[in-house]
Order: sequence, then C-alpha cells, then structure tokens
Amino acid sequence: MSTGENMAAVITVDGPSGSGKGTICQLLARELDWHLLDSGALYRLTALAARHHGVELDDVEALEVLAAHLDVRFKPRKDGETQIILEGEEVTHAIRNERVGEDASVIAALAPVRSALLSRQRDFAGEPGLVADGRDMGTVVFPEAELKIYLDASAEERAQRRYKQLISKDPGASLDDILNDIKARDARDMNRAVAPLKPAPDAVRLDTTSMTIDEVLQSVLDEARHRGLR
Repeated sequence: MSTGENMAAVITVDGPSGSGKGTICQLLARELDWHLLDSGALYRLTALAARHHGVELDDVEALEVLAAHLDVRFKPRKDGETQIILEGEEVTHAIRNERVGEDASVIAALAPVRSALLSRQRDFAGEPGLVADGRDMGTVVFPEAELKIYLDASAEERAQRRYKQLISKDPGASLDDILNDIKARDARDMNRAVAPLKPAPDAVRLDTTSMTIDEVLQSVLDEARHRGLR
C-alpha cells in the first residue's frame, strides 16, 4: 500500500486516549481543508452496534460481520464538528460514552475486527488529502504517510483533561476512576498482540503535557510545511 500516484497525501496522528489527537486532527483538517478520519469512532461505532444488536464482546465472528457491514455516515456540520449517523440514528455524542470507549478498546484488540475495518479506513484517503486520527494510523493503516505525528501526555494530565470534559455533564465523575481507566486502557492498547499502540519509527513525537492546543497545532503545521504539505 502506497500513498504515491494513486493515493492522496496523508498525515497520521496517533497516541493514547486524552493526548489531544481528536482536537488537533479537527483543527488540522480545517486548516488544510483536508478530509478527516476518526478511526477511533469506527471502533466505538462497532461497539455501539454490538450493544444495539445484543452481540457479546467475546463473539468475534459476529463482531467481524458487524464491522464489515457497518452502516455509518459522517456528515460535516457548520459548527465544525462531524455528525455521525449509525443505522439511521444520530450517535455523535452516544459513542463518546465511557462504557462505549471501554468496549471499543476491547474490540480493537481483535484481529478479525481490525482486518474488517482496515480497507474501509484506507478508503477515506482522497484529494486534496487526509488527516487520520487513531492509534495505529502511522504503523498499520497508512505506513507510507507523508507525515506521522505521535502525541502523548502523562496519564495524570490526560485524566485531568477528561475529568474537565465530564464534570459539567456528570457531577459524580471521579478523577481517580478516570485515571485508573486511562492506565488500564493504555496497558491494553500498548500490550495487545495485534497492532499495539506505539510510535512509528519515523513519527514526530510531541509530549503535549505542558503544551497548549495552539502550540501543538502550530508544531504539526510547521512539520507539514517542512514536507511541502501546505
């Protein structure tokens, strides 16, 4: 698989939960006027579809069928966000539920499910370019991407970020519980046998613990400019 003549330019942004991938990818895609792939949403959508259809997370064959026939649409909105439609139902916010995220992490470790979603992810690459957000975009899905970014931050900082997002919606949110969930998810993502979370050898690594969103975005844009992608 190549990003040569038959494929548009690709920028991959990988990293653990809470590292800022989603925000940076949305801003980057908007700045460049490129397509956006939220690969994590596909796993969350598969997890949500499994719940809707009563499929257990250990039923690998059924999960593979769900992933291969996932009825999903991504519709850009005027406010800059993306509306996500699953089987005719808007699930933009539903897939961000913590339980769905945990289920998605379990599903993402299943090789048959990852294989079913792989070609669909690659189909997102089109002119003028693609910003791909995920955990194995630069290592597995787009290994020949023109620019690979790996964002990271301390588990404590990532837990604080998630806590600030949740506290207004859930006053009972526990920072300790969120931190423990993040550490557990990191361990599962980094140690899974299939496509573990890790930086690509040629990735530009950014520790966002003490960086603002604008600083991270500018760093990525500078790298894109350096590679002639702007």
